[in-house]
This record gives sequence, structure tokens and C-alpha cells, in this order.
Amino acid sequence: MGKREEIREKRQREQRRNLVVGMLVIAGVVILISAMVIFRSQAQIQSIITPTAIDFPQSEGLAMGDPNAPVVIEEFSDFQCPACQFFHEETFEQVVDEYVRTGDVYYIFRPFPFIGKESQAAALGGYCAAEQGLFWEYSNIVFANQIGENAGSFTSARLEAMADIIGLDADFAKCLSEGRYQDLVDADFQAAQDAGVDSTPSFLINGALLSGALPFETFQGYIEQALLEN
Repeated sequence: MGKREEIREKRQREQRRNLVVGMLVIAGVVILISAMVIFRSQAQIQSIITPTAIDFPQSEGLAMGDPNAPVVIEEFSDFQCPACQFFHEETFEQVVDEYVRTGDVYYIFRPFPFIGKESQAAALGGYCAAEQGLFWEYSNIVFANQIGENAGSFTSARLEAMADIIGLDADFAKCLSEGRYQDLVDADFQAAQDAGVDSTPSFLINGALLSGALPFETFQGYIEQALLEN
């Protein structure tokens, strides 16, 4: 073998060795990134909060209460909205106890998922939960588990884990993945726009638009006024 051929063969061996090393490095990086993604996903699932159970009177679909009640409240809400979470933690249960349970208010939830794709996923999940008669339990646990807007709060894995906690069966995951109720979510979104809703939470109280995560006392005043007008 001549000197030139020997140098060429040595160079080719080095190139092959460098290629193998490079491939091993890339494979290691891919494995590390995958492990980190899996770990983060599992950590987020493990961190799910189970809120205190609430009794939802006469619940059916995304509504509850007496359909013939003198006051109808429609809530337009985004599951990723911090103000919506605040309303549900600070005001919502009092409204249910003092007005829905007594037959004075018929309460309807309408998703208005404007923040991003996780809002859309959570809204779709709401209808999937309603299919099994557990929408309000679903909304309770979803609102309790916000971890930031489009930051992994409502990935499919987390929503499915929440669904499992509240007792939804395996069809929830199928319903969510196939977007079974996208048409209803779209219809609610359009209804919000038609009503002039431009922020969440917003409410129609017998057709009158009210916006903001209001304290119970303020909300109560609007309900009482609506009752007087009937």
C-alpha cells in the first residue's frame, strides 16, 4: 500500500469514527430530552389537585337548576382564565347554594376558549364529561388545576388524569382526541361573540350582560334585581 492510500484509509477511519461518535451524541441528546419531557409530564400529572366536592343540584349537561326558574344565568368562561378560576373559587358556590338550589336561578355554562389550544382542549373535555353526566365535577377539578396559560395545564394527559379522578370512563379520552363536540364549542364561542362578550368571565343574567369576577355581594345584587323584575 502506497503512502497516499495509507493516508486516505486513515482519514476514512477517522471520519467513520467521528460519524459514529456524532450519532451516539445525538442519540444521547434525544434520549435525554425525551426523558425530561416524560418526567415533566408525569410530574404535572402527579401534581393534580383534587378539590373539595360540591353538590350540583339538578345538573344536566352544562346546566343545573330548575329550567323554569325566574332567572337564567349564562356564564361565558375560559378554563385557562385566572379571573374565571377566581370567580369559581370565591363566588360560584355561594350562587349555587343561595339561588340555584332554591329554584331561583337556572345556571348554564358556555365555554369561550379564546386563550389558546389548551382552552380549546379543556372546553372539548367539558362536553365529553357532560356526555357521562359529570360536567360540573369536571369543571370543578379543571379550574382547580391551572398552572399557567398554555403552560401544560390542560394537555391531553392531564385532562385524562383529571377525568379518571372524577370517575369518567375510558371513552373520555376517545371523545377528547376525536374532537367529538367541536361543533358545540364553536357554537358557544359564536354565541359569546353575538352577545358582545369580549372578556371572561362574562354573564348574561336574563339577557343583560355583566362582566368580571365579581364578589358574591355584587353578583347577588344583580340576581335580586332580576328576581324583582319577574
